[in-house]
Amino acid sequence: MPPPPPPPPPVRRWQQFPGRNRFFCDGRIMMARKMGIFYFTVTLIVGTTTLFFVFDCQFLAERITPVIPVVGGVLFVFVMSALLRTSFSDPGVIPRATADEAADIERQIVPSNASNSPTYRPPPRTKEVMVRGQPVKLKYCFTCKIFRPPRASHCSICDNCVDRFDHHCPWVGNCVGKRNYRYFYMFIVSLAFLCVFILACVVTHLILLTKDDRQFLDAVKESPASVIEAVICFFSIWSILGLSGFHTYLVSSNQTTNEDIKGSFTGKRSEEAFNPYGQGNVISNCLDVLCGPTYPSLIDRRGLVPVATPEADPAPEQRRPGAATAAADPRSGRSYGAVHSAQTKPTVPTSQNGHTSVSGRSAAASGQPGHRRAAAAAVAIERPQLLRPPPGGGGGAAMDTADLDLDSLDGSETLSHESRGQTTDSEARSNVALIRLAHSAV
Repeated sequence: MPPPPPPPPPVRRWQQFPGRNRFFCDGRIMMARKMGIFYFTVTLIVGTTTLFFVFDCQFLAERITPVIPVVGGVLFVFVMSALLRTSFSDPGVIPRATADEAADIERQIVPSNASNSPTYRPPPRTKEVMVRGQPVKLKYCFTCKIFRPPRASHCSICDNCVDRFDHHCPWVGNCVGKRNYRYFYMFIVSLAFLCVFILACVVTHLILLTKDDRQFLDAVKESPASVIEAVICFFSIWSILGLSGFHTYLVSSNQTTNEDIKGSFTGKRSEEAFNPYGQGNVISNCLDVLCGPTYPSLIDRRGLVPVATPEADPAPEQRRPGAATAAADPRSGRSYGAVHSAQTKPTVPTSQNGHTSVSGRSAAASGQPGHRRAAAAAVAIERPQLLRPPPGGGGGAAMDTADLDLDSLDGSETLSHESRGQTTDSEARSNVALIRLAHSAV
């Protein structure tokens, strides 16, 4: 007997994730599908910092202070840590509704008799909740089949609903939301400090090279990498400082980029509009955004997908038509097949191959020729050994249906070849034909 095949490998949820994301390290790392700009960001930061440590740090540590390489190293590690944490983490994706949940929401939105009215118009797929006395609309997402919670939005690039959605940032290769916003803010602020630090050190290096009555071009020729660093930092620092300042304002007011762009709490829609998520002062807002609890991921990326177990096959005697209990022969150990109890109602169903079968002894004992022929056919299917003619021949008359003692199935286990009644030749021939037809189906 060959060994059983090995079980299939387990399937994890990230392998069947419906959004447009990429996963690495068995689902531990989650990013957007488009990562080209993220690679450019990493190359720019690592390349500029490497040039700084190779061509500037040694000179500045000797001429000014050895603390400069230490400060540069700490800033670089902090920047890369915040960048990778922002890029590799779940931003707060909200799971999509299952088929049952979507159907239940659909029943709540659209009444059952809506299609009967010719003037019926589907209701708007929004809900309104009160947050600290401020009405907030919950919009229905047709992709995720859910009502998005407050401050959530659907990212068209990643194709996911993200809780406390801020924006999709191609520079970090991920959405920025509830679970990674603090790391994004730390990244842009620390990157601004790193750019300012490298630019200041590079300019100082070039100035010190021109002190000894040397021309500026001579200093550039001596350290061309410093010029490259200065150009990169000069053109990058303005956008990074502006972005840091803008997000500092958002953190201090406890808003998101999405809410600020839409003007949700700035009084554009109503004079009484205010931010219901604010904590009352700047310090409390900063603590709530940057020092609040870290929320767990809702999508369980590394969880196993449940596998549907197939139902066990029924026993062979249960798969046969009309099977119930088998009557065993105490003398020979043979099984005569399955019969129903005597209290069963006589039924005459039709089997798959077109032959008639009967259930129960009551049909056989009724004395009606049609029922007896049907019962004989059923017994012949269960006991093909009964179709052998008795010794001595006798032709068709010897295989009359009356020769099959159906009463023996109740446990007496005796078969009688004595006739229980006289039948006409035509009826006997029809009985024999019916039994032979039943035997051909065995």
